[in-house]
Amino acid sequence: MVSLTVAPCGHDAASYATKNWHYSRSMPVPPRTMFGAWEDDKFIGVVIFSRGANPQLGSPYGLEPSQCCELTRVALSQHESPVTKIVAAAIRALREHSPGLRLIISYADPYQGHHGGIYQAGNWVYTGATSSARSYVDRAGKTWHTRQVSESGFKRQFGEMRPVPRPSQLTRIDTPGKHRYLMPLDKAMRRQISKLALDYPPPLAVEGSEETRPATGRESRVRSPATAL
Repeated sequence: MVSLTVAPCGHDAASYATKNWHYSRSMPVPPRTMFGAWEDDKFIGVVIFSRGANPQLGSPYGLEPSQCCELTRVALSQHESPVTKIVAAAIRALREHSPGLRLIISYADPYQGHHGGIYQAGNWVYTGATSSARSYVDRAGKTWHTRQVSESGFKRQFGEMRPVPRPSQLTRIDTPGKHRYLMPLDKAMRRQISKLALDYPPPLAVEGSEETRPATGRESRVRSPATAL
């Protein structure tokens, strides 16, 4: 049996994992909290929490921005530990890091072949799918939400002007809604969102999730929590 360690990690380790082992090949925009995962001291990936692309993420649940976050990346290489175990360990570490947090939201994207199996196995609450949306794809194959692009080349995100792609330089695509999963972090929040619970969606005919399967078997250069921090 391998020894699993989940602990805070630095930007370099998280960036390496997302660029090599996640279908987006990119880091989420800050602010973000990053937890690396190691099996027998070998770095196997990262779990990242952030505010996501929606600044009003917690508003439908009566929460302030500091009380709600999104699980935005699960980027893993070859590993033996169940993904649900790694994510659960990251959530425990997050609760210690952010004691005022009450709710975590995550999305499974059918366009990427995901239905949310890791969330179902982790007993997350499913509340349905978001509306279908228009997105854009750049030449590298990265998908950009409409909130992440601007014809000016800049857009205000979480109070800061940041460079973003121009829609005219991207390919427009229409994408289906994403499956929404919620993880309450206290009893009152669980009671509140349990009223929203729906039946889990079934697995897709072909699910090639790179959040549950490694994108590549390449070895990581990061070896231990000490070297990654």
